[in-house]
Amino acid sequence: MRVLIADQTSDKLVEHLRRGNIEVDYRPGISREDLLKLIEGYEILVVRSRTKVDKEVIDRGTRLKIVARYGVGLDNIAVDYAIKRGIAVINAPNAPTRSAAELTLGLILAVARRIPLLDKEVKAGGWPKGKYIGKELFGKTLGVIGFGRIGRTVAQYGLALGMKVVTSDIIDVSAEAAKMGAAQVPLERLLRESDVISVHVPLTPATYKLLDNEKLSLIKDGAILVNTSRGEVIDIDALAKHIDRLWGVGLDVLPEEPPKSETVRKLLASEKIVVTPHVGSETYEAYDRLAEELALNILEAVKRL
Repeated sequence: MRVLIADQTSDKLVEHLRRGNIEVDYRPGISREDLLKLIEGYEILVVRSRTKVDKEVIDRGTRLKIVARYGVGLDNIAVDYAIKRGIAVINAPNAPTRSAAELTLGLILAVARRIPLLDKEVKAGGWPKGKYIGKELFGKTLGVIGFGRIGRTVAQYGLALGMKVVTSDIIDVSAEAAKMGAAQVPLERLLRESDVISVHVPLTPATYKLLDNEKLSLIKDGAILVNTSRGEVIDIDALAKHIDRLWGVGLDVLPEEPPKSETVRKLLASEKIVVTPHVGSETYEAYDRLAEELALNILEAVKRL
């Protein structure tokens, strides 16, 4: 059984797979052209968000039995088509939770206290004391859109900081939210009432541009918006129209990565935007947990073949 790892992962994933008698070809950053040429020689393909596993890749992978995502989101994989072809699609949904939630908290704090602006000016020789007055989080309302693993962890962090927490989800999570001291509310109410809004939903047809101009219009002036889920969940053109009235926005994800369009580049130039390059799961601890969880899931899937 041969596996092609097409993106950067922890070395421990390679070690775990080899101990499971899997022949590993580690090719992080492989081009799409080379991937299409080589994929027919492998039964297993491991990717992160960079590599798109579409119909063409699947059709070329005549021996493919498993497509594994080193992470959580599956939006870069043609899941339905793969399943129709008899290919198992697996991921590691638990491992990145804490790292992604901590990055979310970091972005919230960075936006609330204008940390990047202060850092930039001090390093340039300035001393902007009194120039950028921040906001406290204590006593504010945190709205968590999507109450899955990461959303729940972010909610816990908010509660620990003395925030009131409300959440919106497509399923009934009211009982679980109540146990934590949070409350489930309709999305529109969450947007109207929250001082900080954090987005944690998968990218699906239902969540594509979930926060469009109409929804963004509901957000109160001076609120903070953070997105560490998928860039396409927020209508970036609509966000540009509202940025001036918001306190600020933290983004770990963009609709195009890296950003290329003039609209996105112009928006990111705003002092109100704090942006990171889709690094929610990029900690050493998360990498190790991902390696262990994904290797286990792959080896279990191999047993079922």
